[in-house]
Amino acid sequence: MQSLIEHARSFRQSCQDQAEQFARLADGQSPQVLFITCSDSRVVPALITGARPGELFELRTAGNIVPPYASGHPSGEVATIEYAVDVLGVSDIVVCGHSHCGAVGALVRGDDLTAVPAVRDWLAHATPRPEGEGEDPAVAAAVQNHVLTQVLRLRSYPGIDRRLRAEQVRLHGWFYEVHTGSVLAHDPDSDTFQAL
Repeated sequence: MQSLIEHARSFRQSCQDQAEQFARLADGQSPQVLFITCSDSRVVPALITGARPGELFELRTAGNIVPPYASGHPSGEVATIEYAVDVLGVSDIVVCGHSHCGAVGALVRGDDLTAVPAVRDWLAHATPRPEGEGEDPAVAAAVQNHVLTQVLRLRSYPGIDRRLRAEQVRLHGWFYEVHTGSVLAHDPDSDTFQAL
């Protein structure tokens, strides 16, 4: 923790070298991409993409789960997605899963999560259960399957559906390998994940 505190203390000084760029951030945000990924600490969207402040609007959830749209019972996740699409007008949405995902691994293996009921109930949003090999520590196939399910779920959001029909937004499924740094993107033509 101390190293994080020290960096936070010195961050302002490093920002002074880019004072004009940081001053522009106070005028508002206009990110082009909503980046939905796992809360896993090994997944760092700005590091993976090289994004600068203001370029990515991020939503991080356990297992990069996109919950069903329900305007009558809003959640922080649904509100974040709706805001990104309907207010900020992002042109691209990336759902990025990752290798060695604990959430997807637990789903594939059918782990008993009664000791963590909030986690159990959150992961229930992942239906249908991802298909894949529970013995594979990277759970690559299961995560890729899960990413595509989440991309499909995004299509049920009214704002996204409307903007897809108007060709104003594009959906992307990505898979990040934490052990190699490789990023694969789903290719709809071949229905496979290919290196970017």
